[in-house]
Amino acid sequence: MAKKNASKESDAPQIKDEEMYEALREDGASKEKAARISNAAARDGRSEVGERGGDSGSYEDWTVEELKDRAKELDLSGYSDLRKDELIEKLRHH
Repeated sequence: MAKKNASKESDAPQIKDEEMYEALREDGASKEKAARISNAAARDGRSEVGERGGDSGSYEDWTVEELKDRAKELDLSGYSDLRKDELIEKLRHH
């Protein structure tokens, strides 16, 4: 049984900048996005990552249809009857 736990731990993403990761999660970033950004910042430096940053906009600015399309892209389930605020919550916490 110890092997299963060890395997599970090795499959978990390694967070290289925990402080940035937590700040991004508090701001509503998904676990995946927060890990990707914080690890890039640890690797390349925060200012470098900030300069090249993205401009995807806030989920609040997206239409319900766009949010549903994004949920489908992420292979989420149970989103078809959700309201906009519920969709945003589901996307941020997948």
